[in-house]
Amino acid sequence: MPLQKSFLLMLSIPWLFTHNNLHAADQKPQQLDFRIQLSTAIKGYDGKTCWVHARAGAIPVGAPGNSSSDPIVVMTMQKLLLSGSDIFYALNSMRTDNLGKTWQGPVEQKNLSRHNLPDGGEVVVSDFWPQWHAKSKTLLGIGHTVRYYNNRIDHKKNIRVTSYATYDPKTNVWSNWKSLKLPDGPEFASSGAGSVQRYDLPNGDILLPVYFTKPGKKVSDVMVIRCRFDGETLKYVEHGNELSIDFGRGFAEPSITKFGDWFYLTLRNDKFAYVTCSMDGLHFAPPQKWTFEDGQDLGSYNTQAHWVTHANGLFLVYTRRGAKNDHVFRNRAPLFIGQVNPEKMAIIRNSERILVPERGARLGNFGVVDVNANETWVIVSEWMQTHGPNYIMPVDNKYGADNSVYVSKILWNQPQPVKEE
Repeated sequence: MPLQKSFLLMLSIPWLFTHNNLHAADQKPQQLDFRIQLSTAIKGYDGKTCWVHARAGAIPVGAPGNSSSDPIVVMTMQKLLLSGSDIFYALNSMRTDNLGKTWQGPVEQKNLSRHNLPDGGEVVVSDFWPQWHAKSKTLLGIGHTVRYYNNRIDHKKNIRVTSYATYDPKTNVWSNWKSLKLPDGPEFASSGAGSVQRYDLPNGDILLPVYFTKPGKKVSDVMVIRCRFDGETLKYVEHGNELSIDFGRGFAEPSITKFGDWFYLTLRNDKFAYVTCSMDGLHFAPPQKWTFEDGQDLGSYNTQAHWVTHANGLFLVYTRRGAKNDHVFRNRAPLFIGQVNPEKMAIIRNSERILVPERGARLGNFGVVDVNANETWVIVSEWMQTHGPNYIMPVDNKYGADNSVYVSKILWNQPQPVKEE
């Protein structure tokens, strides 16, 4: 058993450190089989802006506002100004009521567009991720804010704030965004849940990973906040330990899941991707680098990774070096999926498959949505910026990228048990 798990078990509840906790250490997980079906929700590129942050949530059959026989899948994304760095505009919404055969939209969401600030700047929600909240029967999207001055980020003024909104399936409209109120303290001064994958507990409480920068620090740290949502307001309850690293820009863009009895957290860092585990979803062991089972570095760095969690297997979706992809900015394409050996917290090398092929554009910002017991979708857009000195990919680029918004369906050969809502 890895040191982290032994440490957590002995530290928190030592009487659980029994043979039942150890027996899986020497067993290789059963590899699950699935088919991959790739489609495009929308495409088209003008050389000036492009769609980014494409992610979706699913409203299940029988939920309020969904009287059809299929889940309603709602995608959000926003335009990026290619001549700048992370210059985002209003969130737009797309929707399919027939499992992706056709898509409606995109429709600009006025409530999630830029707002003026008293000091002359502008603020907008970005890095947004919709996800169904079963307890309140609400599609709840969470992201964080970014501030602009003269259409540029002023890092001295850019205070991150976790922000959220809800979706009305009857009107196809997202609500005004609200901000998560946090206690006083340096760890809460600039804290955001941008591009993070949350985990909803059976009682409805939300485990929300965030990354934050304390005043006077240049690097960001990570922690998990437990929140409560009543259908309208997201409230802070408590938070876990801080996870820090001294090199690069620290830890960022964490994502959490639960598989078996353990919670797992994956973290971004400039040089490597990291992973750690927890028994309660709040207090995590020191992170270790993501590797293959043989200990070789996974090769993922300076971008997001997210979880695909099946009842019988845990998977990571990621990008990495070593795929003849040095021409792609930070090697952020193709998009891979690999099954995780949860005891070793490592990727089973021969399980790795390509979810979305590379066409020169980066695919590092993406989302995962459980659509039904048979299908999990990974949604990603081609981000049309590349290496300098000319960072904008031309419309007629030799790779054929055209800002396609891909829907990569994972069709399970072994369906998951139906969850009780």
